[in-house]
Amino acid sequence: MTNIAVTLTVNGVVRRAEVPGRRLLSDCLRHDLGLTGTHVGCEHGVCGCCTVLLDGEPVRSCLTLAATADGHEITTVEGLAGPDGEPSPVQRAFAECHGLQCGFCTPGFLCTVTALLRDNPAPSEEEVLEGLSGNLCRCTGYQNIVRSVRRAAELIAGKGDGGPAGWPSGPVRTSGDTGAEGA
Repeated sequence: MTNIAVTLTVNGVVRRAEVPGRRLLSDCLRHDLGLTGTHVGCEHGVCGCCTVLLDGEPVRSCLTLAATADGHEITTVEGLAGPDGEPSPVQRAFAECHGLQCGFCTPGFLCTVTALLRDNPAPSEEEVLEGLSGNLCRCTGYQNIVRSVRRAAELIAGKGDGGPAGWPSGPVRTSGDTGAEGA
């Protein structure tokens, strides 16, 4: 199999690699470039663990061939922090609100939420749930992940502890939740 030269701008740094034509972007990032923050879960594009930003848009790196990313900008979880290493508002919010447990799904959530809040800095609860719907977590039950998105929106907006108007302060509803606890 012939290797293909790819040039990617990963987290602001131009990187080059020689990869087989069928090499997935996730494998290129992890094995060829040594950026192991991008996790691979299902390898079918279902779980969202491998989500990175390709030219600012969330993509499943386990479904994207590295060759198709040639010449494009990639942002991985390693590139979300500021140049001085200070956590981004999304990373800070996930830490503050305990939006992770085992952490395996966290890189995909962080990339997804970064794009979500860039495009919609004050999403409704339904928009948050829709935005997160492509990422799976087996640990948290999503309550703290949704709280993390709320907090990140506050941080981005420069607000203190109060959330955007319309955010409920009680339990987070998820699809299929009847609201009849204990009934």
